[in-house]
Amino acid sequence: MRFLLYNIRYGTGIGRQFHLPLPFMGYFKRTDRNLSKIIDFIESLSPDIVGLVEVDIGSFRTSRENQARTLADRIAHSPVFQSKYGSGSVPDMLPILNKQGNALLTNQGIQSRKFHYLNNGVKRLVIEIELEEVCVFLVHLSLRYRKRQDQLNDLYQLIEQAPKPVIAAGDFNVFRGDRELALFKAATGLESANLEGLPSHPSRAPTRQLDYILHSPAITVSRFFIPRVTYSDHVPLVCDFDIKPRPVKRAFIEFGKQYPSADTIRSSTQVF
Repeated sequence: MRFLLYNIRYGTGIGRQFHLPLPFMGYFKRTDRNLSKIIDFIESLSPDIVGLVEVDIGSFRTSRENQARTLADRIAHSPVFQSKYGSGSVPDMLPILNKQGNALLTNQGIQSRKFHYLNNGVKRLVIEIELEEVCVFLVHLSLRYRKRQDQLNDLYQLIEQAPKPVIAAGDFNVFRGDRELALFKAATGLESANLEGLPSHPSRAPTRQLDYILHSPAITVSRFFIPRVTYSDHVPLVCDFDIKPRPVKRAFIEFGKQYPSADTIRSSTQVF
């Protein structure tokens, strides 16, 4: 399967015009033209799962259209999306901000979907979907170091409850580098698909790795690459992966009686 992670900056684009006539005015401009380019690009990659960070789910920038639904309709995926700010929070009560969210899209059967809100930070949403063979978590962590560390602790608690191999992906905003994730990866056992630590921001000349695709050891990555496109201030991450088959527990049959295998015995011993 192919997983695509992309912080699309709400489709607002980059460049000089983004800061005209005032700095960051691009966040208040229409996004139709740039979003069309993003959709064409994503469609060309034929992903099975798409993680979208910073997606507009229906503000005036998109003429009230939901970018996640628009993309999902185009590539025949099922969309799961939500505002990244908790219900009742200050951003959730403000125009534009309350339409800023994240989304997971997939052509696989969705067995369950959950929206978690971390205990700290402004951007607190974690989207969790369970597919047939994998659970996927999408995040966009805080800009503040201490808040990020608290959020990682909460995320660890969620991942520990996952019943299947895990992909945890998103914009982790680790401005202090990969070492920020060292304890988190050690605790969860997750590995980075980006073995070379390739940078993902800013898109015109990437110098720092902010975006991650982390996965359980039961997931084998066959290919990882970063397309050099500049539709957003981040570049996308693409990961092709397979799920290792679960080992089959065998039993010893003797005179019509069934005895547990050695693996089962060891497992039982650990439990008791």
